[in-house]
Amino acid sequence: MSAEKKREFRVVNHSVPRRDGLAKVTGKALYVSDVKLTGMAYAKVLRSPYAHARILSIDTSQAARRRGVLAVLTGNNLEGLNPYYGHAVKDHPLLAIEKVRYLGEPVAAVIAEDERIAFEALEFIEVKYEELKPVLTSEEALAKGAPLLHERKFEAGALRGFEGEVTAGRGTNICQEAHIKWGDVEAAFARAASVVEGEYYFPMTYAYAMEPYVAIAEVNENGVTIYSSAQHPFMVRHDLTSVFNLPVSQIRLIVPFVGGGYGSKSYTKIEPLVSACAWKAKRPVKLQLSVEEAMLTTRSDDALTWMRTAVDANGKIIARQAKIYMNTGAYAENSPLVCEKATNRCVGPYSIPNVQIDTYSVYTNTVPASSYRGFGCAQVTTAGEAQIDELAAKIGKDPYEFRMANVVKPGEEFFPKMRPFDGNLNEDLEIVAKSLGWKEPLARGRGRSIGCSVSDAGAYPLTSTVVRVHADGSVSIMTGSTELGQGSHTIIPQIAAEELGIPFEKVRVVASDTAITPYDRSTGASRTTTLMGRAVLEASREAMEQMVRMAADVLKVKEEKIEVVPGGVRCGEAHLTWPEVISKYYGLPDGEVIGRAYIRKSGDFSKLPVFWEAACTGVEISVDEETGQIRMEKLATVGDVGLAINPALAEGQDIGAATMGMGVGLFEELTYDGPQLVNGTLLEYRVPRFSDLPRYVEMHLVQNQDGVGPYGAKGGGEASLNAMPANIANAVYRATGVRIRRAPLTPEKVWRALRDKKA
Repeated sequence: MSAEKKREFRVVNHSVPRRDGLAKVTGKALYVSDVKLTGMAYAKVLRSPYAHARILSIDTSQAARRRGVLAVLTGNNLEGLNPYYGHAVKDHPLLAIEKVRYLGEPVAAVIAEDERIAFEALEFIEVKYEELKPVLTSEEALAKGAPLLHERKFEAGALRGFEGEVTAGRGTNICQEAHIKWGDVEAAFARAASVVEGEYYFPMTYAYAMEPYVAIAEVNENGVTIYSSAQHPFMVRHDLTSVFNLPVSQIRLIVPFVGGGYGSKSYTKIEPLVSACAWKAKRPVKLQLSVEEAMLTTRSDDALTWMRTAVDANGKIIARQAKIYMNTGAYAENSPLVCEKATNRCVGPYSIPNVQIDTYSVYTNTVPASSYRGFGCAQVTTAGEAQIDELAAKIGKDPYEFRMANVVKPGEEFFPKMRPFDGNLNEDLEIVAKSLGWKEPLARGRGRSIGCSVSDAGAYPLTSTVVRVHADGSVSIMTGSTELGQGSHTIIPQIAAEELGIPFEKVRVVASDTAITPYDRSTGASRTTTLMGRAVLEASREAMEQMVRMAADVLKVKEEKIEVVPGGVRCGEAHLTWPEVISKYYGLPDGEVIGRAYIRKSGDFSKLPVFWEAACTGVEISVDEETGQIRMEKLATVGDVGLAINPALAEGQDIGAATMGMGVGLFEELTYDGPQLVNGTLLEYRVPRFSDLPRYVEMHLVQNQDGVGPYGAKGGGEASLNAMPANIANAVYRATGVRIRRAPLTPEKVWRALRDKKA
């Protein structure tokens, strides 16, 4: 047996025990909608071979005449539809109109009896282009005389997530800009004892969900029905009301289980196009993308960050200034909000009295960027946490102790007008340091690092739910939250089972069908356990309040005489289960009670963010100086989650996020050669393998019940990604003395840096 096969992976679980009495998970209460539509057709998409070109003509006549082809759709035959959509900026056409803006942009769609016919018909579409000069980086797009991607002005989408003017299409390639400032930055730098300044790069990455984009649409006199792999069904519904000029009641979006998202399934993707195909063909149509096509649909914003940070003579951080240029690609998607969040999150998990951050989201002729796990935080934490280590080294401080002295404290309002901090980073850092054996000596070629981040998470607090308690004691939860594999549809029934005092197996989740489930703004920003969990808790309690009144009526006593006990009520010697309460009240062994809850920006949720998502990560690595190869030896994660309602799922989220961050730090990057994406395939885009994981992993959950979610819970699952690229860069510096400020740290990059150091 090879040495590799003999490797042992030690995973240490240091979670605080499950809250006493919280419903145990002993079975499943989940289901998948089975999509069966008669006469379904299939669509395939013709994609542009140019990054920037004017469309002179499109001839689809030969393709349309082929046997089995039902219709061909282009940007020229969308009459009757609003061809532009976008929740942030309405700049995205269903198909390219007048010109293409990135290589791989959809130009035409063929709808046919089967996929093979549709695919072959693409060869018979003739498109004539006038090639235009592309701009591929934010620097090129902002240069004087750079060609404009968008000449027309755009209106703001209705669900951008923040207030502010739309700058897209106003005579520059700037899609959005965001700025924050407090204190006197220039004066602080002038009096600083020490300053570190540098430029850092976070790469263009692909979220790589297991399931590519897929959707089925049917359009008839009753409206539009879509089955989709969407993360945010209600936001997609809103875009489709605009495309078809229909009321909300005539747009139905149904989301079965989704094979992963990590942000890439957020907001509207292929749903308008497949719906337009169904509208054109007058029958149900399925559009299913390959992984390669999904890579041409969305990616992360890559970011170039200039940053400087200052400390006083006592080693306290007194100022931070940064300029961030984010490469947004051809269309806005969610990048305006990513821009806003990156600006906020650039402050980092530190209490800094003087701050100035300026961020620009820039259109380029590349694949459109959008949400990516960490949501702007990963981009800027790569710079911020690297700079903290650089600053500690410059003033002769231990990086761990430097962080301990400067991180925000529990209850501190470190960001003006926002919610006071609801975590404990000192505790988190201490746990990571202990896990790594921070003070223990290291062998030559090895390095350790610690990093942390804080995100203004939870998105906008707008959530509603219904809990239906049936006469047989079973429960249905109607929720608009999407199950992406993160386990939310295990957590939600746990909460209802806990409140109602019934077995988990009796709770069923009915999810993500906009025709029957109540409104939920989105599934993302680590919000579901906090917001939907809180809504389920409140709806369960409202249902119990109703059943207490019913029990009082049945027993002919005053309500205050009724005592709620697990699974029912008691009054003196009388004991009634929930099924008995409902059956006796209605006089039949049937019926139900409906509990409702509505969460909005009020009460516990009146101050944003909904919660601060905090995490710490620590790594130990070894570097082969002959090859530049980095090997992960240890990994420690700490999720500050308030309460882990299901510790196994919470830990899975943390290790998954850290693994994604490790991929960005070591090798993940979408690479362009001129306008051509050269590694946009299954085989050529490198993601972490099991063999890349360290031999020693410790996962910790800090559970101080300091969140506004159920039982003091708050979200997790993104923050352990954010600091990982900086973790790796800092550990390489401690191992070799070379400072690399551009992720990923590939073997070639490390080898060249080591060679240059020797030279």
